[in-house]
Amino acid sequence: MVDESKVVLLGSGFSMFGMRAKIALEEKGIKYEYIEQDLTNKSLLLLEMNPIHQKIPVLIHNERPICESLIIVEYIDMVWNNNPLFLLSDPYQRSQARFWANFVDQEVYHVSRRVWTSKGNEQEMAKKNFIESLKQIEEELGDKAYFGGNTFGFVDIALIPFYCWFYTYETFGNFQVEKECPKIITWAKRCMQRESVSKTLADGKEVYESVLDYKKLFLD
Repeated sequence: MVDESKVVLLGSGFSMFGMRAKIALEEKGIKYEYIEQDLTNKSLLLLEMNPIHQKIPVLIHNERPICESLIIVEYIDMVWNNNPLFLLSDPYQRSQARFWANFVDQEVYHVSRRVWTSKGNEQEMAKKNFIESLKQIEEELGDKAYFGGNTFGFVDIALIPFYCWFYTYETFGNFQVEKECPKIITWAKRCMQRESVSKTLADGKEVYESVLDYKKLFLD
């Protein structure tokens, strides 16, 4: 069992979900211990802290686990409720932020994964769906600096870790996100100016190399 005085984050490699939790902790200035997890040989701590899904990320606070990345980000925002706040106080704005963060998980993530795990017609359809999902969320962004307006917040944290995966999607799918969704790239570069993001996001080419290794082991 970890020391209850510590904030501990269990994460793994290039997981965009783990990156969300890191960004949220960094934005709040919270000191924490990061423990890398090997998901092919799961630690006893991970199995104890997340016995249901046995997945990362897991935030451990006061010896209690919080699982699922969006829940972790919201938990961090509620417990350390100093600025910056990730979710605005207005109930409608909070509901919309939760909707679009969920859209990232339910639409963007699932179709983006199929871009590099599939081939042929299935891959072409995945690419088409991925671009469509990005265009939908780009429309929500509009001309705002961030999804919440002038403040970096919940939806930004949900989506920005995918940016370091764009090189992988583009290489496997033979397309350019910037050509299809230029406002998303402008937004992503703005987010990268934040230390919490720049120090957290992985190098895109390193992500690609790890995906190649994964495919050789599990998909090819």
